Amino acid sequence: MEQDETELGVRLPSPARSPLVAVLRRMVIALLILLAMYALVLLDLEGYRDNVDGPVSPLDALYYVTVSLSTTGYGDITPVTTQARIVNIVAVTPLRIAFLVVLVGTTLEVLTRRTRDAIRIQRWRDRLRDHTVVVGYGTKGRAAIRTLLESERSKESIVVVDPSRSAIEEAAHDGFAGVVGDGTRSEVLRRAHLATAREVVIATQRDDTTALVTLTARSLNKTATIVAAVREAENDPLVRQSGADVVITSSDAAGRMLGVATQSPAVSALIEDFLVYGKGLDLYERDVSAAEVGSTPRASGEIVVAVVRDGEVLTYADPRAGTLRAGDRMVVIRVQRPPA
Repeated sequence: MEQDETELGVRLPSPARSPLVAVLRRMVIALLILLAMYALVLLDLEGYRDNVDGPVSPLDALYYVTVSLSTTGYGDITPVTTQARIVNIVAVTPLRIAFLVVLVGTTLEVLTRRTRDAIRIQRWRDRLRDHTVVVGYGTKGRAAIRTLLESERSKESIVVVDPSRSAIEEAAHDGFAGVVGDGTRSEVLRRAHLATAREVVIATQRDDTTALVTLTARSLNKTATIVAAVREAENDPLVRQSGADVVITSSDAAGRMLGVATQSPAVSALIEDFLVYGKGLDLYERDVSAAEVGSTPRASGEIVVAVVRDGEVLTYADPRAGTLRAGDRMVVIRVQRPPA
């Protein structure tokens, strides 16, 4: 991670660069500069004079080029004609400067990379809107991100927050912007621009941490949808009171799945199918169209399992879901057919 990114706590995804490739590239550039200068001198050997033996041979020209580019300049071979001196002023001197730039390229690259990374981070901040902040890049966090990507979200719309530097490096390697830091701190979440986020996924390792992150996130963003995962069901009310819209209890969910699988393996397989987006059966939430307002969910021609009205989920058996209203959303089952 670059120093400026460490200070800012932000890590943007970038292509991996091999140090060996960078060194070889500089060597090739230096060789091309040397050959270009050598060609210029060869074109006008008569314009140079060797103070030792007079005429300048091609070998002498190569010697002159190497000592000139390295700025050693012993002074034994010098341009003596007007044309040779003009060539040195117009072409050889710029090539010498370029050669020096290549020699100190490592230092210059570090300086320019810091500036470039700072500019990239600023541009990233300027265009970051309606994104998803995922706090925790563990098993649950990565699984949530995979589902978001399967739902046609772009990697650019996801920002990862994790206290582990190695986890953020992994996230950057996977193509996600990351922020190193404790998600319970407001400053860390501000770096992820949580105030402009549309959704927040909290997948930390501890329930007490989840509650604190939820409380901090809700204080920074009053409208974002916050989804949190807890291990124990008894912590569900606490996290909801902290501001979470949806709380997933991982231990209870796993226990129910185990029980269902024991009693009915087919039902367990069906539930697992629902959890894998884009394969087999999918649960999908969509807006009610203007043409559907006033009709029944069944008239939509889809398998409707619930209607969402003013934030309340009305199941298909609820009489209030019998007539659709403007602003309602429907949860439907869609069959993803395999490609022919």
